[in-house]
Amino acid sequence: MGKGKTDYLLSLIREGKRMTLGQQLRLTAYLSVPAIMAQVSSIAMQYIDASMVGRLGANAAASIGLVSTTTWLFWGLCAATATGFSVQVAHKIGAGDFTKARKILRQAITATSLFGSLLAVWGVAISGILPGWLGGDEAIRSGSSAYFLIFSLFLPALQLNFLAGGMLRCSGNMRVPSMLNILMCVLDVIFNFFLIFPSRQVFLGDFKILVPGAGLGVEGAALGTVLAELVTAGAMMWYLCRRSPMLKLSHERGSFLPQKSTLRKAFHISLPMGFEHIAICGAQIMTTVIVAPLGIVAIAANSFAIIAESLCYMPGYGISEAATTLVGQSLGANRIRLLKRFANITIWSGMLIMGGMGILMYMFAPQIIGVMTPVEEIRTLGTEILRIEAFAEPMFAASIVAYGVFVGVGNTFVPSLMNFGSIWGVRLTLAAWLAPTMGLRGVWLAMCIELCFRGAIFLVRLWGGKWIYKLRIKR
Repeated sequence: MGKGKTDYLLSLIREGKRMTLGQQLRLTAYLSVPAIMAQVSSIAMQYIDASMVGRLGANAAASIGLVSTTTWLFWGLCAATATGFSVQVAHKIGAGDFTKARKILRQAITATSLFGSLLAVWGVAISGILPGWLGGDEAIRSGSSAYFLIFSLFLPALQLNFLAGGMLRCSGNMRVPSMLNILMCVLDVIFNFFLIFPSRQVFLGDFKILVPGAGLGVEGAALGTVLAELVTAGAMMWYLCRRSPMLKLSHERGSFLPQKSTLRKAFHISLPMGFEHIAICGAQIMTTVIVAPLGIVAIAANSFAIIAESLCYMPGYGISEAATTLVGQSLGANRIRLLKRFANITIWSGMLIMGGMGILMYMFAPQIIGVMTPVEEIRTLGTEILRIEAFAEPMFAASIVAYGVFVGVGNTFVPSLMNFGSIWGVRLTLAAWLAPTMGLRGVWLAMCIELCFRGAIFLVRLWGGKWIYKLRIKR
């Protein structure tokens, strides 16, 4: 999976040369595998946090679980903001205009840094009242508030991490972001090991070693995560600006002041995505409000199951990122037929892989949940709801990858409305109806039904062809 092979195949798109089906499949794999690794590693980091904090008991686990949907909201807003600029860069690279691509990058650094800072101020301001508003038990509010405060303070670094990773991926470089995200996961383990737990005795064979620890608990988990993100963001930005063949800024002068045309295009792409993330995470927060009265065990099981299921659908998001790059560069090169072929290849790849992951999740659900918590009641409930969700994975993949295709062409408004309508109209309605009688199992059954419905409507739109027709007219 050498860098040279990927660059060669991507150059065929830009230069308008014919690509065989085998070359299209290989290029999709070359871009997808590192992207999948990056996505899995990011979720693995959350899995590690949850596993380590889970050793502290149900209250500590519930403290993180209570605000997890809100942290995902902020992650989503950062990702949407970065995407508004990275899609523009993908189109310029596809057209072979690297100078304009770097011009957009400089503007993006300024704009996203400002946005990340404003988001941090907002997060700090609401950190104290958020757990109470979400309906969390008094016993877990303090931990939840501290976790979210620390997370919010480091949002500018997270924003630059998203930007640098998105820019490298849109240029076809999936390898570096993947390696750095794996490094972030390793650093998270190391930082958590020393920050979460107090000083303790560890046995290595017959030897007893005193391991120092800060004993910060939930706050230690937050610090470990953000410090790992900070290191990764620095490394990612350094590589992007100094080493990237297409996008490095080290030997080129230019203004970092955002221009209206660039901001307008970014706004056009990012606003629907931001709205969608707010809608989705708002729905997740409402789901948390539905789950919270069910008790600490239900909150903890729900949190662990969400993280565990994320390991299943992250390959879909990795393939979606590859789809965005392939479709974006194909559009930039004005190769519509090739764009359609890449769309179909990535869709079917995502459905097959996530279908297989769903089978594995169903089979090994007890073990997956068991790693994160020793509490038998949480393990049993978490296993049951994971097995409900396993049936939805292929159709969930269809919605994830199809959305990546639409993002690649800058068509984000209608897909965002589709996500909003499906989640708020189907999932929340069913969850509110089923939760009083079925408990947490009813909430996850509602989620399973909604994901199948969402996948179906995305496939209808993708294969209906009308968006392709509009794209042709536009070009």
